[in-house]
Amino acid sequence: MGAQLAQMGMGVLDTIMAGRLSPVDLAGVALGGSVLFPVMLVMMGILQSVSPTVSQLSGANRKDEIGEIVRQALWMALLAALVISLVITNARPYYELMEVDPRAIDVSVPYLANAALGIPAIMGYFVLRFMVEGVGFTRPAMMIAVSALLLKIPLNYIFIYGKLGAPELGGAGCGVSTAIIMWFQLIIMVCVVTRKKFDFTGLRTRLSFPNWTLIKELLVIGIPIGATMFFEVGFFSMTTVLAGRFGSEVVAAHTTAMNIGGITFMLPLAIAMASTIRIGFNVGAGRADLARKTAVTALVSTVVIAVLAIIFVVLLRYQLAGLYTNNAQVLDLAATLMLFVAFFVLFDHTQVTAIGALRGYKDTRVPMTITFVCYWLIGLPISCMLGFGWLGDPLGIFGFWIGLITALGIVSLCVCLRLWRVSNRFS
Repeated sequence: MGAQLAQMGMGVLDTIMAGRLSPVDLAGVALGGSVLFPVMLVMMGILQSVSPTVSQLSGANRKDEIGEIVRQALWMALLAALVISLVITNARPYYELMEVDPRAIDVSVPYLANAALGIPAIMGYFVLRFMVEGVGFTRPAMMIAVSALLLKIPLNYIFIYGKLGAPELGGAGCGVSTAIIMWFQLIIMVCVVTRKKFDFTGLRTRLSFPNWTLIKELLVIGIPIGATMFFEVGFFSMTTVLAGRFGSEVVAAHTTAMNIGGITFMLPLAIAMASTIRIGFNVGAGRADLARKTAVTALVSTVVIAVLAIIFVVLLRYQLAGLYTNNAQVLDLAATLMLFVAFFVLFDHTQVTAIGALRGYKDTRVPMTITFVCYWLIGLPISCMLGFGWLGDPLGIFGFWIGLITALGIVSLCVCLRLWRVSNRFS
């Protein structure tokens, strides 16, 4: 949880500090992030195949095989870095197609070009992080993320405003600090994994050329994970884009409500990642009963957190919305949407935990299919029909939230049933 919240905090810092400079810099950084982070998330999802693979090898007491898996994953990381860099450094045509303000484009493009310098490092960091977490050590990632968050503040200040002899780059300076932070995280993680404590993995015993058989095994698990993340994040992003037809105030209120939901989401996401590791370990050790117990414990914990989050959001919805805006119209609408968040949170939390538990069993293709069907073939059409009034009076942004909640509810039910079935199969 600490690692996830700190990682999210770096994006928040960029937004706040660029916004202090000018609205154009704020828009440029936000638009840059809208390209960088979804693409990076998909590739991170593919590399996340390392976690269940390593945890199952650890549980099966085949720890000496971990090093080779990680070395092959590092080749995958190098390829992923190349793909991400090509996408984000050629984003200008996309922005122009979407008719983005040219002034914002002039911030977004150099922001992405600067951030691209750190992409190879962050991909390598993810692989090593997933290895360390896969063998049960989660504290290093938290310490690194918190340290990076604290370092991000002065680095942003230096490159945004041109201090200590650095050039004044404005919002694009956030890209420079982001790249530096990415390399910082990799260097520290390398220092962690090269300690004698991790010699049992055999990571440092030799160098390895690409082994396409092992890489294929990782991709079979990882591609569905990345696709699942893309289907969910893409669906949420699409609703925000479509909501733009209702005016900037509506988009601001919608984004505020989504951000609050996103912050609470970090807690079950952390439980999901932990359940992947514990279930994978127990499956590898042949202890199906403990794997199932872990899944049940994770889901129950998530429901408790969701209920507490619902109470918190409903009771403090006006105060929370007030942290984002002082516009009365936006504030009132955001506070109303917080009531939708209450339903949203329960389903969103349970589905991410169930999917995380399924990854521990290396079950990734069925969740991918479920998310695609529910979000894109059910949720999006419902959102458009209700929001734009294709079958009756338009409900506006409320129609889109009904579509979001409906899709999440179906996904949650389906993946929980899938978890029940898979855990029974291993019992």
